[in-house]
Amino acid sequence: MTILYIVIVILILEYAVNELVDYLNLKHELKPVSPYLSRIFSYMQRKKMHLYHLANYRTGFFSSLVSLIVILSLLIFNGFGQIDYWIRSYFDNEILITLAFFGVIGVGGSILALPWEVYNTFYIEKRFDFNRQTPVLFILDKIKGMAVSILLGGGILAIVTWIYYNLNDHFWWIAWAVITSFSLFMTMFYSNLIVPLFNKQRPLEEGELRAEIEETAEKAGFKLDNIYVIDGSKRSTKSNAYFTGIGPKKRIVLYDTLINDLSNEEIVAVLAHEIGHYKKKHVTLNFITGVLQTGVILLLFDFITGYDAIYKAIGAVKPSFHMGLLVFGFLFTPASILIGLVTSYFSRKAEYQADAFAAKLGKARALIGALLKLTDKNLSNINPHPAFVFMHYSHPPVNERIKYLESLKDQS
Repeated sequence: MTILYIVIVILILEYAVNELVDYLNLKHELKPVSPYLSRIFSYMQRKKMHLYHLANYRTGFFSSLVSLIVILSLLIFNGFGQIDYWIRSYFDNEILITLAFFGVIGVGGSILALPWEVYNTFYIEKRFDFNRQTPVLFILDKIKGMAVSILLGGGILAIVTWIYYNLNDHFWWIAWAVITSFSLFMTMFYSNLIVPLFNKQRPLEEGELRAEIEETAEKAGFKLDNIYVIDGSKRSTKSNAYFTGIGPKKRIVLYDTLINDLSNEEIVAVLAHEIGHYKKKHVTLNFITGVLQTGVILLLFDFITGYDAIYKAIGAVKPSFHMGLLVFGFLFTPASILIGLVTSYFSRKAEYQADAFAAKLGKARALIGALLKLTDKNLSNINPHPAFVFMHYSHPPVNERIKYLESLKDQS
């Protein structure tokens, strides 16, 4: 029972800390900002940003509370053990039992989250002129997402489960090798295999914008063959751009909304930032870090699941991979949060390095312009609470990035 109490305390503390930080962030948003930002963003615009974040905060508060109550109820009243017992009445193969167990948990979680997703998409996002998604597209996305999860997630879960039961003495490192191989495959081919299921991608056509991008890439010593435009506007008016893939499969992807919202010079500045990530080896370092983290997690899992007490804590019929994984996920939460904090810290440093790289290419002024436009368009928080940034931001807040870029403008 001690383990059960530890899990319950961990979940309650996690919820309480997250909600406290979210509340502090919401209150901090309307505090005075620098004269520079106050000139750019009017009080009415800042108020609109605040109302958007307030609406999301309320939805997040209640959805998180409901999820916490459901999970605590399942733990206290032996719900997970009952699900395990019920599934075993239909299957006697441990791989099928594992797949069915997490299938039930996944479907239950999706049903629980669905009302909040519908409300967020078709009320909050629509209210603030972001949503462009139709109910039909929303349903199709759900069906496709579930299919991908079953095929890919279920497939890798089945393989890892088989390794656990058949190669137990070597489980952690063999599973590590399999998961690493799968991660590498997905990193290289995600845009080719998964993205087309949800969005259309087309090569950026020849013209002034492509010529400017290629000129900047050449100046940066970056071989760039793949520049794509994705139809993000069919779901949202929000803008984005990202770098994906490694080696010959690397590509830069622009949302069509980004092309509409920014000038060519600003788009090139955003891409110079993305190129900076590649030139500074951030993509490779992130992948290696993720691989190492996975190895450590699997080693700890292999160690902890050797104790029968963790299974008794949640009423498992007998020691099993899926029940061990469930309890381990709960117990690992504090370590996961700590890893996330460290990872986010270095991610923010990497963003500054990518900004500095863009500035060296003479793009500081244009990047500032792009950040200001995207902040305004996406109703981003221009004055987040430091605790919220520390816990949740993988990028520096826009006010800090602009301050940093201002100090580099003489390079432009």
